[in-house]
Formats: sequence, C-alpha cells, structure tokens
Amino acid sequence: MIESLWLVHPESEMCEAFAHRFEGLPRVRILQGKFGDLEPHDCFVTAANAFGLMTAGIDAAVVARFGQSLMQRVQETIMDQYMGEQPIGTAFIVPTEDSQIPFIAHAPTMRVPGSIAGTDKVYVATWAALLAVQQHNQSSDQKIATVAMPAMGTGFGGVPFTEAARQMAAAYRHYLEPPHRLNWDTVVERHKAICYDGNRQVAR
Repeated sequence: MIESLWLVHPESEMCEAFAHRFEGLPRVRILQGKFGDLEPHDCFVTAANAFGLMTAGIDAAVVARFGQSLMQRVQETIMDQYMGEQPIGTAFIVPTEDSQIPFIAHAPTMRVPGSIAGTDKVYVATWAALLAVQQHNQSSDQKIATVAMPAMGTGFGGVPFTEAARQMAAAYRHYLEPPHRLNWDTVVERHKAICYDGNRQVAR
C-alpha cells in the first residue's frame, strides 16, 4: 500500500471537491498548486493520452521538468508493450532519472484529446495508476510510497470537478478495500460506486 496520496490542483473549487469526495479516506493530502510547486515525492501520475504525446496541459509541464527523453521513453514503452496505442485502463511506471521525483505513472484517460464527460474513464485511469504502483512495489527494491495525482480528466476531458473527484475517490477506496471474494453482489456494489452518484447515473 502507498503511504500517502497527494491530490493536486491549482483551483480552490477542485480542492474543495477533493476534500468532499475523499472525506474519511486515510493517507490523503490535498494540495492547491501546480505540478511545478510540488515538494519531492516518489511518483507523479500523468493524465495522458493513449499515444504518449505529452505536448499540452500538465503533461507538457512534466516534460518541461524531466526533458524530452522522458516522453521518448513513454512512447517507446507504448510501442513495445501496446503496439503503438495504450488502452485506457492501463498504466505503467517510468523512471525519470530525477531523485526528487524518481517515477511517473503514465495513465491515459483518453485516446486523443476530447471530452470524456459522462463516462467512467476517470475511474479506470485512476484505478490503473494505483495498480501500476502496487505492481511496481511488489517487484522493485525502490518502493513508491508517496503518489501525487492531478484532477484526472478535468482539462481537455471536460469532466466536472466534483465528478472527477468522485470517481477518483471510488478508485482509491477500492484500492484500500479490495474484495475478499468475487460474486455478483461485489460486482453490483462496485459498479454503483463507479457509475452512480446516489440514485443518479452519472457515467455510462
């Protein structure tokens, strides 16, 4: 298990949505600011696209920090492991060669820039990022303890702040509380947590 999850966004409205949706969940820290303002941590999650084209938004800030070689390594991984297109709902860890932030997790929320409002893609990308960190920690001597994550899908994706926070919180809760057995009751419970806000369906 990771020791701390940082939720990062420059706008107070998003930070308030994080605080509301993540209320009661442990090891969460909400930071109002930009990627470039962050203290040292172990892994930053990029809310990316399926082709590793890190030229806009927070991805561009990540490349500005770590250099074009990082984007090249991301794209090489996509070509080697995913035949040139990384599916939404997958993520992988890439070393940055920077001791202050030694890893990024590449977790696309969309194939290409465009709206993902009304879908569960924020959940599946967040879930994939958490799983990638978990798998890394099971196989690597250099553990990831602190993960920083932006508001997934709220830029080009157009997902409302409160909905992005709700889906991210659902993924984190499922990470903290994995099922002990798999049956249809478990499936229904998880599906409702992801796709419904109260009695209202909000994701297809």
